[in-house]
Amino acid sequence: MSVISKSASSKNSPTLSLEQEINPWQAQAARFELAASKLNLDPGIWKILSVPQREIIVHIPVQMDDGSIEVFTGYRVQHSTSRGPAKGGIRYSPEVSLDEVRALASWMTWKCAVVNIPFGGAKGGVICDPKHMSQGELERMTRRYTAELIEFIGPEKDVPAPDMNTNEQTMAWIMDTYSMHMRQTVTSVVTGKPVNMGGSRGRTEATGRGVSIMCDEAVRALGMKVEGTTVIVQGFGNVGSNTAKHLYLKGYTVTGITEYDGALYNPKGIDIPALAEYRKKAGTINGFPGAESVDKDELITRECDILVPAATENAITSQNAEKLRCRILCEGANGPTTFVADEILENKGIFVVPDILANAGGVTCSYFEWVQDRMGYFWTEAEVNQRLEAIMVESFRDVVAYAAAHKVNNRIAAYMLAIDRVAFTTKQRGMYA
Repeated sequence: MSVISKSASSKNSPTLSLEQEINPWQAQAARFELAASKLNLDPGIWKILSVPQREIIVHIPVQMDDGSIEVFTGYRVQHSTSRGPAKGGIRYSPEVSLDEVRALASWMTWKCAVVNIPFGGAKGGVICDPKHMSQGELERMTRRYTAELIEFIGPEKDVPAPDMNTNEQTMAWIMDTYSMHMRQTVTSVVTGKPVNMGGSRGRTEATGRGVSIMCDEAVRALGMKVEGTTVIVQGFGNVGSNTAKHLYLKGYTVTGITEYDGALYNPKGIDIPALAEYRKKAGTINGFPGAESVDKDELITRECDILVPAATENAITSQNAEKLRCRILCEGANGPTTFVADEILENKGIFVVPDILANAGGVTCSYFEWVQDRMGYFWTEAEVNQRLEAIMVESFRDVVAYAAAHKVNNRIAAYMLAIDRVAFTTKQRGMYA
């Protein structure tokens, strides 16, 4: 059912309830409909792209270490395969829901199209709490989840990757399980694997590196200089820590870092390599001597040139968007800003680099890994980084040009560009009946 009113194509945003605002699928649908209406998208193609192609629900029995049996619920949603195999990560979290996975799958479709790589969108997840599971339990759950999806995944069908609470070890288990069923080693069934198993050099840092490249382009577009540009990064996981590291090394002043259990602030700048080393030893950023501890929710509203939300969805909502005091918002996380918050940010004149562009470095490097696996020839890290930067820079300029040409903000421009590309291919392929 549509969550957007008929006035969506006007300047005013439709009215969403708070539940709809923070529901990722509802918010994604609202943005899709707004962009599609501005494109005057063919009604039939609109119907096709507004829903996933396939939604798979599996119930996974796993024997736990104490001998008991637990049954976990897992999902895999394939939103589109018009432009190529579906592509998307797998997350393990107690918060996983079908609506979340649907939204993430559709975002992957648009993300791949924005950077113009030949993939469609997919996403997977299992409802579990990996913090309270042993390695053996995680392995058994992962292998059974993979086995349940065997006929739906593969190098030409759907290529999973790491996401929240999954990593290269998870991908190694999936690759091995799939290979055992195929009776041959199939490295290209997943990306984000260990380098010695067909993984790509540069993949681990790719999302954060891509976000830093987008910050460079935004600074350049606004006529700013790197020196003296202040940055606050929300989240210090893989994406946040690598973004902060690359920005620090480029000469940006990273004044704030938030994590789930605390936040740090130093107006003169935080030594990011030192913080990373401290966190590695202490297991937390709290107590780091090079910055003062501050409230994590308050920190993202402090004045800065660039704010990078790199944690979870719905970090910026109608409740706090008005309080932001950044000039650039560069989204490292998926869905960190709600649809209702978009208009607030636009009215404040904040330059937004949307998630489907800003964090596309990860899937771009995953594409490189898939290509390398399939041809059996691997690139140096310098080659990977050079190709990544070329694609990200070109995509940024495409989105900004599209925004100017259609007189829309960067987020809607990114959606319009992506939908346009997917719709063109979908229509060109025709309808199989």
